[in-house]
Amino acid sequence: MTFMNEITFKIERCDESGAYVASWDAPGGEGGITTQGNDLRELETMIQEAVQCHFDNHERPRSIRLHFIHDPILATA
Repeated sequence: MTFMNEITFKIERCDESGAYVASWDAPGGEGGITTQGNDLRELETMIQEAVQCHFDNHERPRSIRLHFIHDPILATA
């Protein structure tokens, strides 16, 4: 695997569970990462842990971008 400065996860909401699902496909079909979290805070933690497990220290990207397929909406009272 080659070093990448940045990777981008696609973020979608699971219709069945309501959880956020994050996925990243490695270039060249070399696998990828998929993880999920019940809320955005948990999703951030899960993504960081998955990236640490997937990449060796010297290959780990310096930044992770989140691309929301559908923008989240915050409800106000």
